[in-house]
This record gives sequence, structure tokens and C-alpha cells, in this order.
Amino acid sequence: MRYEPLPADLCIKNRKKLYANLKPGSAVILTSNDPMPTNADGTMGFRQNSDLLYLTGIDQEETMLILFPDAFREEHREMLFLRQTSEEIAIWEGHKFTKDEARQLSGIQQVYWTTDFDRLQKWVMAEAEHIYLNSNEHARRGNPVETREMKLQKWLKAEYPMHRYERLAPIMHQIRSVKEPEEVEAIRTACGITRECFNAIINMVKPGVMEYEIEAVLWYELKKRRSRGPAYEPILASGANSCVLHYIDNSAACKDGDILLMDIGAEYANYASDLTRTIPVNGRYTQRQKDVYNAVLRVMKQSKALLQPGVFLDDYHKQVGSLMEEELLGLGLITQDDIRKQDPAWPAYKKYFMHGTSHFLGLDVHDVGLWHLPIREGMVFTCEPGIYILEEGIGVRIENDILVKAGGNEDLMADIPIEVEEIEGLMAR
Repeated sequence: MRYEPLPADLCIKNRKKLYANLKPGSAVILTSNDPMPTNADGTMGFRQNSDLLYLTGIDQEETMLILFPDAFREEHREMLFLRQTSEEIAIWEGHKFTKDEARQLSGIQQVYWTTDFDRLQKWVMAEAEHIYLNSNEHARRGNPVETREMKLQKWLKAEYPMHRYERLAPIMHQIRSVKEPEEVEAIRTACGITRECFNAIINMVKPGVMEYEIEAVLWYELKKRRSRGPAYEPILASGANSCVLHYIDNSAACKDGDILLMDIGAEYANYASDLTRTIPVNGRYTQRQKDVYNAVLRVMKQSKALLQPGVFLDDYHKQVGSLMEEELLGLGLITQDDIRKQDPAWPAYKKYFMHGTSHFLGLDVHDVGLWHLPIREGMVFTCEPGIYILEEGIGVRIENDILVKAGGNEDLMADIPIEVEEIEGLMAR
């Protein structure tokens, strides 16, 4: 493996948390993601189903899992199914997990080939009273294609229409949102790799450099540090591009006098990091750029302190909105009259700060979590306020990753330069 796998004890703990939330007599059936096709005989890089990975540590296609903690037979309580390899597969695709390797990674002792799934699931379906199936219930989801998960659901419900089917997603969203120490360390490692990427990039930014050249340096720094790559499509947006929230073309030249918004984050052991810094292309902010940057930075510092156990995310975002409102007044971007006349559903500050401030972070960069439950210790969030002034070609976002602790949060990116003076000092060297 490119990365050091997380210990099997973590997967065992994760499964125990799941079992504590199941109804009596319940079975859970999960399948891996499909490798997605491109054209001809090509496929995209494989990305494992995050819930399956969380429960097993198995990062391989065509993997299936049955968990039935109340099964009469002990050997039916945890069953892992792998794609059976062959000499031909080994020649064309390389090594696949053996049964012994899967036992060591997952802590599951009953490991079978997928050819045994049909036979063994019949025993489970005959005994289980509730069947938990997974689906993508992320609030920002999009399902333009039929996934392997959807196909499994359709098949089971057609074969066993009289069973009681339950939603697994709400349970997984709750238990995955609170990170175990091993998960925090993986995120911390990803943040450390991101720091080194930032340090390399800031040394090569200058007028005339292309956004894609910066992206090339990012990929190099990621790969040589055992990261699979970015945790998401990197944003390297100079000038007016910095006002496009999800700009990923990364194709323009960085010009003298412009700023460069870099939204980059390493992945390590499938865990994400998420950093944004906005730096001056020529090494010195203009006074206006500096004023906007410091306004965002003040909001960021105050906002990350608000991420406390017991707080609801909706209330948190309203507080951040009030902080941003004051800064926009100070910058002359909105007026008190704008505030008096604003639509409560879309406050005046949203013209210049139109996205949320924080999202869950973990196995997915926009990780799962439940907004109707309060923040808990052990959750990890981004904190990423921004101000985007399209008419001035200035878009500033600043983002760090925050571990929630009862005695005070830990900024996992506290060692990455963030102050105007720090950034200008580094670029002057």
C-alpha cells in the first residue's frame, strides 16, 4: 500500500459503534463502489465506498460485507467477501488481497470470495428481521448514474420483498462524524503533507507562472509524500478567477498585482485535509487586498472559536453571518440601509459571502454528519470564510481544519502561515 493502513482495532471499534445503533435481529449488507468507466476500455481511479472502508479497512473493488451481530451461528455474524484473484488478474492488475491479509486489515475472521455471497446471504435473509441498506443521503449529493449500491438494493428488494428494510445512512452519519484518535492522526498527517505542499508552492509563485504549473508542483509534492493525491479537485485561481467558488480549470496566467486563491488539500489513508490560502502573485498585497484579507482572517479566527460542543451548526452559521456583516460594513461593501432592506432568507452579506463557513471533514472532504444534532467533541470541521468582490477581481478565502475539543479547539493547520506579514515574508525570500 502507498500509505500505512490504519489498525484493525479501529475497524473493530467502528463496527461495535454500529452494532449499538441497530435494531435487534438486524443485518447490514454493504458493497463497494464500482470502478467508473471513461471511454473505450478505460476506467477512472477506484475510490472505495467510505462506509465500507470505515467498517473494514478494505480498499479494493468488488468487496462486499454482511454484518449480522445477532446471528444464531457465530460464523454468520461478520462476513467479508473479496474478489478472487488469479494468475491472469495478477499479471494485468497486480496484487489483490488474500483472505489472510483481509483478516489482518479488518479484524473479520470469516472471509470468503464473492462467489460465496449468494449462498451465505440466503442464510442471513432467512433469519434476520431487519435489513439495513446503505444509500447516499449526503445533503449535497448527486446520483447521475446507477451505482453498485443501488443495484444491490434493487436486487435484494426484488428477491425479498417481504423483509423490513432500514436506512443505514443516518447511523453512519452519526458515528462517522466523531473521529477516533487513529482517524485524527490520519487527518493530522494529511494536514502535514498539505503544509509541505503550501511551502513548496509559495516559493514558486510569481508573475507569469501558469496556474497549471502550480498544480503540477502540488501533485509532485503530494505523490512523493505517500498521498494518493488531492482530497478534491484543487482550486488555483488567480485574479478574477478567485471569485469563482469551484474554479478548477487552473489554466490562466498569474499576473502582477493579482492575488492567487489556493484551495488545496492532501489525502492520506483515505482521510482528507482542506486548506485555503490567498496570496499576492508578486509577493506584496495591495492595501485593498490586505484590508479584505485581514477582514476574512478576523472572521476566521472568531469563527473557529465558536465551533464548540453543544452548538448547533445552523446557529453557528448565523453567528458567523453577523461577524461577516460587520466586516463588510467596514470595507464599504454593504450599508446599514442594505441590512434594513435585506431578505432574511438571503441577508445582505450573502452578496459577498455566499457559501457556508464549515463542513464536516473525514473520509470525504465534505464528510457526513447530522445538522440536527449538536456539535460533539472529536468532530473535525473546516473553517473557511471568504469575501468575493467580482467587480474588483478580488476573491479571498482562508481555511483551516479544526478538531473540536471540550477544553478548546485544536487547529490542525496552525503551523501553516496565515498572517499577511508571514506570507509576504516567505515570498520575499
